[in-house]
Amino acid sequence: MRQGIEPSIQVDDYPAARQSLRVAVVTETYPPEVNGVAATIASFVHGLRGRNHVVQVVRPRQSTEAGAADSDHQVLTAGVPIPRYPHLKMGLPAKRALVNLWKLRRPDVVHVVTEGPLGWSAVQAAATLRLPVCSDFRTNFHSYSRHYGIGWLQRPILAYLRKFHNRTQATMVPTESLRQQLRAAGFNDVHVVARGVDTTLFSPARRSEAMRREWGAGPGTSAVMHVGRLASEKNLGVLVSAYDALRARDPSLVFVFVGDGPARGELQARCPGAVFAGMRKGVDLAAHYASGDIFLFPSTTETFGNVTAEAMASGLAVVAYDYAAANALIDNGTSGVVVPLDDERAFLQRASALARDPLVAARMGTEARRVAEAHSWDLVVEQLEAVLLQVMREAALRREATPAATEPAIPMPFDY
Repeated sequence: MRQGIEPSIQVDDYPAARQSLRVAVVTETYPPEVNGVAATIASFVHGLRGRNHVVQVVRPRQSTEAGAADSDHQVLTAGVPIPRYPHLKMGLPAKRALVNLWKLRRPDVVHVVTEGPLGWSAVQAAATLRLPVCSDFRTNFHSYSRHYGIGWLQRPILAYLRKFHNRTQATMVPTESLRQQLRAAGFNDVHVVARGVDTTLFSPARRSEAMRREWGAGPGTSAVMHVGRLASEKNLGVLVSAYDALRARDPSLVFVFVGDGPARGELQARCPGAVFAGMRKGVDLAAHYASGDIFLFPSTTETFGNVTAEAMASGLAVVAYDYAAANALIDNGTSGVVVPLDDERAFLQRASALARDPLVAARMGTEARRVAEAHSWDLVVEQLEAVLLQVMREAALRREATPAATEPAIPMPFDY
């Protein structure tokens, strides 16, 4: 209600074209952090606000934000550094704080992005206040375990994730194939909400010949790109093998790694002739993409893989395993190349063949751009909005059927 208006008169701040929601988004990663989840959630938040919804983001305070204060749109909580990624923080349990917060500013729906202690607290706080709650499945933590010598934890981690998500009214995933996998693993109420790509930012128009010259790529030289976190779970050994094979055939070929992470030092030692551009953001990142020719993405642990869509939007021919974003977006042989999951030999063969034929790579890049242009964020945010409204409707029906006094308590970890 606007100030100066009599209390008995209600004046909407926006036209009543659609229901305006109050959405609390709980996430343990958000810009200025650089990763796929942070970028995706920022796009969702921006899109929801653009559709006249009020979005409150709850996240850990990062090390560089010591003096940052809470606001109506952002609430910062305590966190601890994540092992191997000290620049990032994991949220600490905060159930009581969230209950108090949402008592004062009650959201219509709570959307939990990450499954750490802060996420658990949000689910429990929502249950205490009888708020509708939904979640995202955005990281295959159970698959990561085998890359860190703790493969025996894969089943317990999956059980933890299943318990977490089944405490929410809906779990969102980016692809139909992942929805089917989770349903087979016992996850309930799984919905597909795709991912979009910013085709204005990521565009072939950002190609820079000056940047290519800095890399050592002349007019007839192919530049092979990889963008992403340099960490064990990204299957970097396949990139090393590709570097050796492609450079053995064509020593002038340029290999460019964009990103950072705990495996960077080892990768630099094994690929001494490669360009390591470090972490890049915004227009600078987009120019790096567009200045390449071929994009190699051998990861097998993604829930989606935003970099695949960004590379396609930038006009690159992508070689990837046939799952996640590559499975959803690439028409094999037309808009890129996909090979059977974990078939390293096929991956290397197709990458080598593409590097030998720059005309084919260029045609694939043109088609990849066309495919990316059909995946706007507006359509994706509309999908998210539909799931939020469905969760709210179903929660209202449950409240009518189950009086608050008889609703059983839900035992959960991190209940502080």
